[in-house]
Amino acid sequence: MRRDAWVFGYGSLMWDPGFAYLEARPARLRGWHRAFVLLSHEAWGTRQRPGMVLALLPGGGCQGMAYRVAAANWRQTRAYLRRREGAYRHLQVPIEIGAGTATALTFAGDPSHARYAGKLPIATTARLIAQGEGWKGTSRGYLAGTVGAVRRMGRRPEPGLDHLLAAVRAINGEGPISRAR
Repeated sequence: MRRDAWVFGYGSLMWDPGFAYLEARPARLRGWHRAFVLLSHEAWGTRQRPGMVLALLPGGGCQGMAYRVAAANWRQTRAYLRRREGAYRHLQVPIEIGAGTATALTFAGDPSHARYAGKLPIATTARLIAQGEGWKGTSRGYLAGTVGAVRRMGRRPEPGLDHLLAAVRAINGEGPISRAR
């Protein structure tokens, strides 16, 4: 008998999962942190003007969203996520959901992938995010969507995300970000 499965999202999956789920709950992943280390050539940028997206890297912790997927839908959801998250290593990880724990599928950086850029200086990362625009939207919208999703969970985004968002806004000549939660 198959069981429902969990997916842990920490970037656009938090605000645009793209699959059917039974419930969505804030969750915490320990031992991994989110970082802009992956170039986007289609969804959030182009080959000529790449954007950047997040991937998980070892160390630290990460607040995200956990989605419980019905056992009957898991095969279809897993196939969708293989296509959508093809540049990542797919891992099963323990997550904290409220007072409990679960094992969830999530997506870590893959240094062997051609689009993996690794951690770049903040000015370079901000420039790539500021320029990126693909079929799903802008890379800066991806960053802002991630920061907003963390705030909507009643959490504070990592200081690095706020600093990066401020740097991107400065490049684009936009005003400062709101610090309200």
